[in-house]
Amino acid sequence: MADNDDIPFNRDFPLKPGVVDEARPGVRRVLCNNPSPFTFTGTVSYIVGQGNVAIIDPGPDDEAHAKALLDAVRGETVTHILVTHTHRDHSPNTARITAATGAPVYAEGPHRASRPRFESEKHSPESGADRDFRPDIQVKNGDVIEGQGWALEAVATPGHTANHLAFAWPERKINFVGDHVMGWSTSIVAPPDGSMIDYMASLARLEAREEDLYFSGHGPEIPEGPRYVRFLTRHRQAREASILHRLAKGEADIPTLVRAIYIGIDPRLTNAAGFSVLAHLEDLVARGIVATDSDPVIGGTYRLAS
Repeated sequence: MADNDDIPFNRDFPLKPGVVDEARPGVRRVLCNNPSPFTFTGTVSYIVGQGNVAIIDPGPDDEAHAKALLDAVRGETVTHILVTHTHRDHSPNTARITAATGAPVYAEGPHRASRPRFESEKHSPESGADRDFRPDIQVKNGDVIEGQGWALEAVATPGHTANHLAFAWPERKINFVGDHVMGWSTSIVAPPDGSMIDYMASLARLEAREEDLYFSGHGPEIPEGPRYVRFLTRHRQAREASILHRLAKGEADIPTLVRAIYIGIDPRLTNAAGFSVLAHLEDLVARGIVATDSDPVIGGTYRLAS
């Protein structure tokens, strides 16, 4: 959601789809042609190393992008495929890259929700999750994946999805942060897929690390990563304060809160904004600050807890 002035967003990302760009020595990136209000100019896939390489996030089910990635590594050996999370703009192309290279796939695990679905919630099959994805090797926080000339540490960053991982390259002070941190916009946190409680804890985990150059799933790289994370944290705290400020005037449903908080939002993002507000409310209900009559769901009505 790109409606805030407090974060130093950078929307300058001239990379064209299919072009191989060496962003840093040992880090190449290729943009997929899947622009949207949620993906910015498209999904960015990364190639780590030289000769024997890893591919991070092969992208959506897109034959042209798979071909561009395979062309980029022609004459090299793909030894690892790493996936940050299982949204359909990041993981489905894994099958094509695996078929072409035989490389094993590393990820946290299959797609899952951050919490059990409430009875009163309607199942939303079009949620954008890649439910067919299964990694060959499941990795957890702190696991190190080693290749020729590089070693990437898995950093658990749940929040955007329950199975979200960043891949840190401590030796180079680089972190491939997937969709947890983006330079062009804030991340969507939409329950039950996402969790604001987890998201905030994951921001703190990244901020405490040494890596200061972030490569994101969408948009340009982010210098001074931990400083940028502090902006994101403050933004979410301000969003929470705005919700509480509106609820201080009386109980409200989520569409009312969205209208009060997201002034001038792109109408295409209104639904996502509602889920982001729900993520905050879920956190506030869990902490006993806000009350609702049943489970905290998108159709609920909320008030300050007495």
